Amino acid sequence: MEVLLRNMKVNQKGTVTKINCEGEICRRIRDIGISVGAEVFVTGRAPLYDPVALKVNDTVVTLRNSEADNIYVEVKG
Repeated sequence: MEVLLRNMKVNQKGTVTKINCEGEICRRIRDIGISVGAEVFVTGRAPLYDPVALKVNDTVVTLRNSEADNIYVEVKG
């Protein structure tokens, strides 16, 4: 099932299938190691659900929901 990264739950993992953005946001997403085919694991969320913390390539990064809205993930399990 494909979902937006924003909608993934804590402790859920998946594979990035599509990144739909351009400009600075897209560059930031690529710079932190998120690309199509990357494995992501949601490690936590702030109390108001923004930002989301996730593990990508053994590195924990955080994304604002406005950035996570550009990333589609095929969820496992």
